[in-house]
Amino acid sequence: MNLRRSRQAMNDFAKYVIQQSRSNLTKGNKNVSKKLYNSLDKKIIKTKQGLELTFEMLDYGLFQDKGVSGTKKKYNTPYSYTNKRPPSSVFDKWSVRKGIAPRQDGGQFAKRKGLNFIIARSIFEQGIRPSLFFTKPFEKRFNNFINEFQTGISDDFENDLQDEKG
Repeated sequence: MNLRRSRQAMNDFAKYVIQQSRSNLTKGNKNVSKKLYNSLDKKIIKTKQGLELTFEMLDYGLFQDKGVSGTKKKYNTPYSYTNKRPPSSVFDKWSVRKGIAPRQDGGQFAKRKGLNFIIARSIFEQGIRPSLFFTKPFEKRFNNFINEFQTGISDDFENDLQDEKG
């Protein structure tokens, strides 16, 4: 069966979700390194059952979207810090990009170990507030997508029947 129209409905839905998710990352100041932004992608695969749509992003994108509860501040999320802090080294380049890295008198960057430790401890205690950068556009467009997909399947089926008759 030719699944051209149903594949197009999936593709349109995925493009919308990715475009809006990227926009939300930028508006929410969560686009510091652009790695998460650039990692957003989709795959449409033809399987024995039909078509399968999957979204892809870097692993930490899920934590940015759903949030992570800290040890002192809780969010409505399945993720939480319990006894292991985030490694302070991951905040080294981030602090430079955000413009909060300390500088010496000559303008050179000073050592950031203490700053990175404080940031890691703060995130461990306060957590990461859910941004829903991906969830909101996905849910907003999902019902419309279902209708478009059903129409696409119907059209594909009709076209397939006409091709067999013709």
